[in-house]
Amino acid sequence: MAKMCVAIAAVLAVTALLQTSAAQTVHVVGDSLGWLVPPGGPIAYETWVDLQTFVVGDVLVFNFITGEQDVARVTKEAFNSCNSTNPIFLETTGPFNYTLDAAGEYYFIGTMDRHCYLGQKLAINVSASAGPTPSPQAPTPTPPRGPVTYIVGDALGWLVPPGGSIAYKTWAYGKTFLVGDVLVFNFANGTQDVAVVTEEAYDSCNTTTTIAVYATSPVKYTLATVGEYFFTSTYSRHCNLGQKLAINVTASSSATPPSTTTTPTPSSNPSSSVTSPVAGGPSAPPPQSSAPARAVLGFSSTLLLIALAVVH
Repeated sequence: MAKMCVAIAAVLAVTALLQTSAAQTVHVVGDSLGWLVPPGGPIAYETWVDLQTFVVGDVLVFNFITGEQDVARVTKEAFNSCNSTNPIFLETTGPFNYTLDAAGEYYFIGTMDRHCYLGQKLAINVSASAGPTPSPQAPTPTPPRGPVTYIVGDALGWLVPPGGSIAYKTWAYGKTFLVGDVLVFNFANGTQDVAVVTEEAYDSCNTTTTIAVYATSPVKYTLATVGEYFFTSTYSRHCNLGQKLAINVTASSSATPPSTTTTPTPSSNPSSSVTSPVAGGPSAPPPQSSAPARAVLGFSSTLLLIALAVVH
């Protein structure tokens, strides 16, 4: 009987280990921005954190140039005051991988010069586990609204952003784009343009084939259909350097059909006021595979059978 208990305990331990390993996620801090003084202050890393879920066992990757940046883990009080006098640890060699080995709050800052004060700081909360999938809830009805005009990048405008594509990701984060809304791209004529491209071209920054290109500022682009939209520039390396925008457009919440929605006043140049040529929305994502779970269960069952055979 004692041997059986030991064998079962071993099987359960192996199963837990496999599940923990499978759940580990590597988070590259700031994505393409990396770890530096972010353009626009701490909102860049705050936005990045809002898009992540951290659990014990996950790994943070801080990408930075050795000698130009560093990363320190500090207390909450030191984080709030940007006090790097007594850090919990300090790493000066990049890139640096940090494993989240316990649940709770973690605080990181850059200690060089005024880097922390300028926004090089990161606060995250780590859960013990990913937890069960929450039960689906009925969506809250969105009150009707008319078309909204969005100035892409706000005061930044449409250009190669400092710090890379995180600037436009930050701008788009939290915004709701509906059919009938208008994007306004402000740029200096002759130095930029706006290209509508496919997702593949967006990801690879390949502007050889485009859906449409607009070269006269300001470009007023009406979102006419539901789905994903991808914008970049055809100018050399502008896309690679971060001049790219991806958004998702949902159906209009207005009681008025999109075809009767009043569009903003067009610009004096007819070519600068356009309606999206993109048709249809994105296909539904494929159902998540349960193969890893079945594999773990099957492996555990095999170990259990072996253990029982040993006992007998």
